[in-house]
Amino acid sequence: MIKKIFSLLLIIAGIAAINSCTKLKEDVLDESSVAGLTDKQQAEGIIAPVYAKLEDVFMHTTYFALQEISTDEAILPFRGGTDWGDNGIYVQLHKHENISSDVNVRNTWNHILIGVSRAVTAMSSLPANPYPDAKVFLAEARGMKAYYAMLTLDLYGLIFVKEDPSEISRILRGEEAIAYIKSELLAVEPLLDNTTGPGRLTKAAVQGLLARLYLNAAVYRDIYASSFTFKNEDMDKVIEYCDKIIASNQYVLSPDYFSIFNDNNHTNKELIFAVDQRADLGNGHNRMGYFSLSGDHFPLTNQPGANGTDGPGITPEFYRTWVNAYAPVDPAAADPRFYKQNLVVPIDSCVPKATFNLDRGILRGQQYGLIRVSGAFVNCGTGGIRVGKLFNTTRPGSTNVPVNFTEQIDFTIPGSGYSTGYRVSKYEYSKTSVTGRNFGEHDIIILRLADVYLMRAEAKLRKGGADASALADVNLVRASRTATTPAAPLPAISLDILFRERGFELYWEMVRRPDMIRFGKYEGTWTEKTSTDKQKRVFPIPQTAIDAASNLPGYLTQNPGY
Repeated sequence: MIKKIFSLLLIIAGIAAINSCTKLKEDVLDESSVAGLTDKQQAEGIIAPVYAKLEDVFMHTTYFALQEISTDEAILPFRGGTDWGDNGIYVQLHKHENISSDVNVRNTWNHILIGVSRAVTAMSSLPANPYPDAKVFLAEARGMKAYYAMLTLDLYGLIFVKEDPSEISRILRGEEAIAYIKSELLAVEPLLDNTTGPGRLTKAAVQGLLARLYLNAAVYRDIYASSFTFKNEDMDKVIEYCDKIIASNQYVLSPDYFSIFNDNNHTNKELIFAVDQRADLGNGHNRMGYFSLSGDHFPLTNQPGANGTDGPGITPEFYRTWVNAYAPVDPAAADPRFYKQNLVVPIDSCVPKATFNLDRGILRGQQYGLIRVSGAFVNCGTGGIRVGKLFNTTRPGSTNVPVNFTEQIDFTIPGSGYSTGYRVSKYEYSKTSVTGRNFGEHDIIILRLADVYLMRAEAKLRKGGADASALADVNLVRASRTATTPAAPLPAISLDILFRERGFELYWEMVRRPDMIRFGKYEGTWTEKTSTDKQKRVFPIPQTAIDAASNLPGYLTQNPGY
């Protein structure tokens, strides 16, 4: 393997285990302290780093950027000519003009492959540990190695395979890569159960990953195909594994859609597999909560330095899918997944600090929030805090400009202002974050039950002749959000409507790029994107990786088109 990049020293971690060992905390120790650890602590310390890398993978500028900003769901302009320029990488990403030196492409690659390396290290160390649960941890490490391989296959079109840290990895693509990932997941599925919570790999999580693998197999076999051939036997497997998850009765569609993304969502019964960010880990991040908000959104009454960053907005095209689906009714009134109003006050109001909470979902128009003067919030009454119309006070030269989100957003100067684009506040802004960026406590979702129903519906449609059953799956998800009036049932279903429905249910959840590729939409046209190049379905292999492998001629070659 390319040892300069992927070699990883054995990390020994001390563990704080709570809730029946469902949470593993990475705490790096020096080797001299290992002798004082029990078998249990050593085993948990070996598996913990395998999961800990997920938080780096699921950052706003890594996996999120690649899976969302490259699509019609998200666009990130050079805000005000001063913010998020980053040498044009977000412009290139959105326009499908990536280059192999793109730092986000490189960082995503590195984080994932460190995860692979940690999994291999764990697999080489755990068999010698006598702690009874070490066998379960070994299965989890093997399954996580397969999951990390799924990520590289999806993003870069290849996987690295090795069973021992000292080996040089084999590189697999296409059918061979699919077969390897499948075999690894099938090997661990019977060894796991569903008792450890969404922060660890469970039987249901493996079944969901298998369903996702089979659903995308047509794409992974021939990523540059003019059209994809979805085999009936693959779709049967999607249905089989989705059926198993649903039949387990351990997962429940949440009545309150936005509670799925709350700060305390770890116990939400809809989550199947997620990045565990509960507070006692101490290394969570709040990027999913802060990335799209205005720099003048201050969500926490006790933290006047915790705000948004005026990052990506949604494209007008994605917004219009909602409008066109529900016209003449406003989508905020028609579908509880679009918007949730938490701040119901007149302009210039005094509200109790304990009840202040930002709106959620897709944010449009004039924004309201905490009034900050000279770095401090304006208090009023007994325990009250002032709420009013927001202005861009944190932005240079924009003090008197209202924070008024517009549908228009693009790469022109007018379209790149601090208030352009409707924003997304899907994950709750963490109540413990002191800067807005750190200490996120919401689990970042990798797989949840609604996606399982929608995958099953898609597999049924791709097989043909199961429209009624597929429609029932989709309408079951829509009808489940009963905390408010749920979206009305759809009268009919097709692949195009299902694609639209996946956007409504799963927006901002880092599945849009593979969805667009699978449904034949990725070479389409949307705001600031006209490329029809099929070779941009996968990202370039970072030049740093190719350079590092130069001592192995022909080992690692660049993807076509880069």
